[in-house]
Formats: sequence, structure tokens, C-alpha cells
Amino acid sequence: MLDVNRLRMLVELSRRGTLSAVADALSYSKASVSQQLSALERDVGVPLLRRVGRGVQFTPQGNVLVAEAIGILDQLEHAQIAVAESLTEVTGTVHIAVFQSAAHSLLPRALASLRDDHPALRVEVTERDPETGLVGVSSRDFDLILAEQYPGVTRPIHADLDRVALAHDAIALARHPGTPDTTDAVAALWSTRDQPWVLEPAGTASRAWAEQLCRTAGFEPDVRFEVADLTAHVRLIRAGLATGLLPELVWAGETPTVALTPLPEQPRREIFSSARRVSAAAPSIRAVRRALASAASHNLLD
Repeated sequence: MLDVNRLRMLVELSRRGTLSAVADALSYSKASVSQQLSALERDVGVPLLRRVGRGVQFTPQGNVLVAEAIGILDQLEHAQIAVAESLTEVTGTVHIAVFQSAAHSLLPRALASLRDDHPALRVEVTERDPETGLVGVSSRDFDLILAEQYPGVTRPIHADLDRVALAHDAIALARHPGTPDTTDAVAALWSTRDQPWVLEPAGTASRAWAEQLCRTAGFEPDVRFEVADLTAHVRLIRAGLATGLLPELVWAGETPTVALTPLPEQPRREIFSSARRVSAAAPSIRAVRRALASAASHNLLD
């Protein structure tokens, strides 16, 4: 009988590429992962991996077993869902990966609703950027992710995950509260060309989108502050130290404390959730998605 945990390690290796990455993801030592995969090879009776330089490569038999192992893990998840569907109340644990502004605005209301409607359901939340969070859902580190997608920047498609749009979040030019009001979006953006900017770190989808927006307007933003925390963005802008771009969701339904001007063409980012297709029908996942949708409708006008 093949060990399920070892099969999961094999699948993770096919996704993550290195023993070190598998060890980090599953909280094992690299040596332990190597030992478990060697034991799996002994159980199967054929080599599954071959050494290539400092890395490993799957043999044809290893690739066959990966495909079968994915099916086995899916069947185990189906079995759990079947048991859950036989119950009269929603139970179990849902692990959610979430980006920061959604954690501030959507989660509190959604979690309060779930506490009242489904007291037997446990929800665990971890902040993750969408890139790593989506991989984490595929790898069963998480059951569900709340993610964002900026205009013209499509996130990678994971065939084993679904994608359900939750809301569309307006993005505005954010400046010091004393900035005069204007309805000329193009002129407002151009007027910031010599001002210091605060943006999220390089390599993020929001940063790439923001820089492209400024370049399209004819200037390179003078990024003085690279900060992932949007609360820090708000404070820097409110103090008159920077200009930035803020999504509506950051206010969590409260009155903005900085001057906001619509951007040219009024862009909006999409907020969506993704779950493994095999588990999307689970009562717990459906309950969490209903609560998130209700929270989004309260905080955002789609």
C-alpha cells in the first residue's frame, strides 16, 4: 500500500521543482523529504527520480505516478466532501489565503457572519500575496484564496483551480487632503509628475500596473517609498509626503481621509476567490464564499 503523505511529496516536487521547496512548503527537512521519496521508490519498485546536476528529474514512471497520485488525493478530498454533505450543519476547517486590503475590509464582516451562521465551522486566515497563495491552494496548503487582478495584468491560470469574481474595486489617484478638487483626470495625474510617490514593492502586479499607468500619461513616477502595507500608503499621503494610487477596498466602507481623484478611464481591479475545483462544492467552501460575497456587497458597489 502506497503512503499518501509520500505521494503528496511527489506531487509537490512536480509542482515546486526542488526538494528544498517541497521541504519548506510541507515543513520538513530536505533530508526527510529525500528519505520519504526514496522509500516511495522502494514501495513502487522502480526509480521515480534521477539526479541531474544539483536537481532531480522525473523518470517516465515518476510522471505516471504523479498523475495517479493527483487523482488519489482528489478522491480523498471527494470522500471528505461526501461526509460533510451528509451532515445537517457546516463543520470542519477552511484555510484561507488573503491579500492585505481584503483582510482589512472583507474578512471581519465575513468572519462575524460565519461565526453567527455556522458556529461549528473553523476558519483560519493567513496573509499571502496572490502569486504564492494560488500555488498554495493548488498544493492544499490553503482551501481558498482571495486575490486581486489589475487591469491588463492577468494572473497565471491554474487548471485545477476555479475562479469566482467577487467584486470590482475602483482605483483612484490619492493626494494630500488639502489638494483642490478637479474633474480632469488626465490633468490631475500629469500634475503629480514631479511629486514623490509611494507604491507597492517592485515585482508586484500593482506596482507594474501603476508604473505603466504613469508612463502612459507621459512620466516616470518618482518612487520614494516602496511599502507593501496600504495603511502606510494612506498615512504618507495624508501627511503630504507622497502621492499614490489607492483601491476603494482600503477604506472598508469608511470615509476616505485623503483627496481622491478618478483616474483616466476609471480603472478597477477585480477581486476574486479561487478554490480547487475538486473541493469547490464542499459545504464549508460554499458557506465562506457566501459570507465573502455579502461582505463585498456591503463595502463595494460593483
